[in-house]
Amino acid sequence: MPDQKMSAAFIYDGGRSAFGRHAGSLASVRPDNLLAHVIKTVVERNPFAATAYEDVIIGNTNGAGEDCRNVARFAGLLAGMDTAVGGLTVNRLCGSGLAATLDAARAVKVGEGELFVSGGVESMSRAPIILTKAQSAYDRGQQIADSTLGARFTNPAFAAAYGNDAMPQTADNIASDIGISREQSDSFAAASQARYEAARADGFYQDEIIPIEVPQPRKQPALMVDADEHPRPASTMAALSGLRTLFDDGVVTAGNASGINDGAAALIIGNAASGEKVGLKPRARIIAGAIAGVEPRVMGFGPVFAIRKALARACLELGEMDIIEINEAFAPQVLGCLKMLEVDFGDSRVNPNGGAIAIGHPLGASGARLAITAMRQLERSKGRYAVISLCIGIGQGIAAVLERVE
Repeated sequence: MPDQKMSAAFIYDGGRSAFGRHAGSLASVRPDNLLAHVIKTVVERNPFAATAYEDVIIGNTNGAGEDCRNVARFAGLLAGMDTAVGGLTVNRLCGSGLAATLDAARAVKVGEGELFVSGGVESMSRAPIILTKAQSAYDRGQQIADSTLGARFTNPAFAAAYGNDAMPQTADNIASDIGISREQSDSFAAASQARYEAARADGFYQDEIIPIEVPQPRKQPALMVDADEHPRPASTMAALSGLRTLFDDGVVTAGNASGINDGAAALIIGNAASGEKVGLKPRARIIAGAIAGVEPRVMGFGPVFAIRKALARACLELGEMDIIEINEAFAPQVLGCLKMLEVDFGDSRVNPNGGAIAIGHPLGASGARLAITAMRQLERSKGRYAVISLCIGIGQGIAAVLERVE
């Protein structure tokens, strides 16, 4: 009988591209090329044999353009991975990058492979406009939709049962339901920008970001993209308070929400034996993960229940966490989660280097980015445990618990 003992899953390395603004410096880069560059860089700077990898598991949300038909396989081959290494694309919307990483960790734990590349990618700039097919001859009722963000062609039966709120509206629903104010939301957003800027100035993100050369038109020299484009350090309370809300009676504005961005991230996930073979020590252990479902109209509450489940599986308490990373889809959404988790809004463990309000949120890549950032912050602070989580459209949350390897 084979040994049925579960293996531990570790993060050996990880890196990401800079996160570009919508129509910014990365807009001309195909998502498969962007991801391939990140994968290639991370893989080549590590000593693992090319044939040691089992699979490339990548999160991607859109899948309607150049990221269609299994972007993980395309990018893996473009990155020079051995053709024997597989490719799997995972779509759990905003949680896709972390879902891909947990899928890799789960495979390691049950012995279905020793070494994986996980990660995520999204080019929201290049997301196409989609046109439905005609339903009959001479049909003039085709629908057109922008695939950049949010639901499209929603089933009327679903809308009747669960509503059809846009993502910002779900955050406004949270604010209304549990009493999160516009002032609190703007304050949190300003703090995110300030924390990011402090971390950037301290060089924290320099080793996280993998530079990429982007060809320019008209024989201009290539542009080296090596810094996030979305942060706005001038976003003070005074500046944020002057912005209009997206919906009447709401609190969400362009300033206290995440951005529409382009980016990619990749990690190497493996068992202990993989590192021992090449003399490489892992950097973090993936202790546990969890998925939770919530009502779609308050999808932003998803992290609350996913965090609780992941911590229970890890046999740990929230008070034992040195870092709490909750993806900043919207400020009132994060604040709503903190309120339900009974965490103070000013707790220094929460997104200590800023979050998606500053960095940006390329949907499929953000979960992988959180894993990399949390791991690096544990190393920087000499902390032991981190919990990371994201809310997910249509009413879900995803979370993982990490432990720094000493």
